Amino acid sequence: MKAAAIRILFASSFVSLTACGAPTAPSIDDAVLRAFNAAPAPTGVDAAAIINADATPGEWLTHGRTYDEQRYSPLGAINTDNVKDLGLAWSFDLGVSRGIETTPIVHDGVMYVTGSWNIVHALDARTGAEIWSFDPQVDRSRASVMCCDIVNRGVAIWDGKIFTGTIDGRLIALDAKSGAKLWDVLTVDLTKPYSITGAPRIVKGKVLIGNGGAEFGVRGYLSAYDADSGDMLWRFHTVPGNPADGFENAAMEMAAKTWNGEWWKLGGGGTVWDSMAYDPALDLLYIGVGNGSPWNQRLRSPGGGDNLFLSSIVALKPDTGAYVWHYQTTPGETWDYTATQHIILADIEIDGAPRKVLMQAPKNGFFYVLDRATGELLSAKNFAPVTWATGVDMKTGRPIENPAARWPGSAPSFQLPGPLGAHNWHPMSFSPRTGLVYIPASEIPFAFADQPDFKVKKSGWNTGAEFLAGSLPTDEATHKALRAMMKGRLLAWDPAKQEARWSVEHFGPWNGGVLSTAGDVVFQGTSDAHFAAYDAASGGKLWDYFTQTGVVAAPIAYELDGEEYVTVASGWGGAYALIAGGIIPTGSEAKVGRVLTFRLGSSGELPQIAPPAQAKAAPPPSTASAETIAAGALAYAANCTVCHGEHAMSSGLTPNLRYSPLLADAALWKSVVLDGARKELGMMSFNGILDEAGAEAIRAYVINEANSNRDAAYYEAIAGTEKKP
Repeated sequence: MKAAAIRILFASSFVSLTACGAPTAPSIDDAVLRAFNAAPAPTGVDAAAIINADATPGEWLTHGRTYDEQRYSPLGAINTDNVKDLGLAWSFDLGVSRGIETTPIVHDGVMYVTGSWNIVHALDARTGAEIWSFDPQVDRSRASVMCCDIVNRGVAIWDGKIFTGTIDGRLIALDAKSGAKLWDVLTVDLTKPYSITGAPRIVKGKVLIGNGGAEFGVRGYLSAYDADSGDMLWRFHTVPGNPADGFENAAMEMAAKTWNGEWWKLGGGGTVWDSMAYDPALDLLYIGVGNGSPWNQRLRSPGGGDNLFLSSIVALKPDTGAYVWHYQTTPGETWDYTATQHIILADIEIDGAPRKVLMQAPKNGFFYVLDRATGELLSAKNFAPVTWATGVDMKTGRPIENPAARWPGSAPSFQLPGPLGAHNWHPMSFSPRTGLVYIPASEIPFAFADQPDFKVKKSGWNTGAEFLAGSLPTDEATHKALRAMMKGRLLAWDPAKQEARWSVEHFGPWNGGVLSTAGDVVFQGTSDAHFAAYDAASGGKLWDYFTQTGVVAAPIAYELDGEEYVTVASGWGGAYALIAGGIIPTGSEAKVGRVLTFRLGSSGELPQIAPPAQAKAAPPPSTASAETIAAGALAYAANCTVCHGEHAMSSGLTPNLRYSPLLADAALWKSVVLDGARKELGMMSFNGILDEAGAEAIRAYVINEANSNRDAAYYEAIAGTEKKP
């Protein structure tokens, strides 16, 4: 074994996971390693290989399989007739139990995947045996400036190298054969609350990576790095900076005319945290741009304005990052309606004529079809219930807004979709055989309300929204009613006719990404711990497998030795799971995430692994005043909900504060909340955001919640949760 590989494997055995996980050592097959190291280096993946991906349909070479991001496999050995015979071929234990969002890459018989904390694994795609593992040793305290879990959506491959982005803002190149680190560059200013969760894309030898952090107060951008050297080649900002400093380009000068006030002091937002696609014929790179920072437009741009390029699809020249065109899905966005959701390129017939289109179903609930050469809007229609707008004006391309939806106002504005969107990051899929787009859609409402005493918090949430107004109720009647509104479905959408063809209702929202295949099968995992196959034409369920923990990632298909495989990563997590997974149970439990690979005729079984246990310390009595508890509720909603759940009821991905032994000791509580005693586990210090009185008020609020009768059994009972294999 090469020395570099030995060092990486040795280091990986000392991986320390979160409090809800456990240390794990990789499962190493020496025979596999010897064979792998004796074999020639993996052949290079380049532009021609990705552009001509259909010539090697057995591989999965980029995030969406092809540059058009259709997530369609031309393999058809697994089809509607025999998919019922699928069985587990192998599984690989990622050793983590939260937020597994990776899309595997498969090349030359090797699968490359990521887990939590950005650990990269190279696996034998035939057996699942680990070949190498790389731990980038991320700064785990950066978890505190991530809105939506310690997640990562996968790697990219190019010219014998593997590329990965990290939650602490680095872009790293690894040797695909050994896992040895080739270069490591910082892509963000670490004095600001940036993070990376998206998978890199590579176009014309340039590694493209964006970032997150708009909820905390940053200015978004996309960067391109040389795949060989790691040198930055260009950067495209998505919102303008301080005009007094000059503009980077004409696009930023144009965008600045759509802003008001001193937005740059609040960041502006517009992070490019996920979706990209590329058209080699037009030589255009398409990116999706995120929400404003703060969400509340009254604060970031007094007087309104469209606030370009927030919530927009932007076309760039990949050689230089030069702006070509844009389409804004939500002008003057104020609802966290990002346009960072999956972008698909396809050739479809519209009104009897073939059109080269770009399709997107962003958070705001409308399905958009654009001409991908010009950005012209061809059609738009809501694919989910929408209250903020009544439609899209085809003459102007602008939404027809409901005036009452544009908060802040005198009362909370209850809207569908909420900030988690009608469709979030979970990838959709387009089948050229059926002409349908398969969307993992959701209905998750939210009450938007002004935060009247807003002050910028360094490394804290800076949305300008009063989160307590959007909190889920605890009384039984209201909770049941709201729970009934929260829905998830697999939706087959006809983009030419802008109508639903069929829909499959799931147990709840926040279900996994989608794969469609030439076998006319659609695969999707769900939040209630299932992975299923559906008839692409009718939506009829053809096969179902119990995954033990929820699935949010998207599946892939590949072929080796004449056999077709389907792979999906399991591991419940993400924003919905952290915030609402405790008081609106999904039927899933936080168990160890895995890579699950299926093949016709296989009959493997998963080991039964108990969820991580947390000692349930009896809470101290609630003795604080009503005023202190109320202040703690506000502070908890603003600072703690996004990790520890509504009403301090965790779904199990993070410690359940109701059971924390820290509640009984104010000094210990302060050591964690203010002094950063557990920052290496991802629990930041809130010193500078909270004072001692604020931290103590939160403790009082959690104690009060812990002494209530609203425990997990209560929420399961009123939600009607039924956990089933």
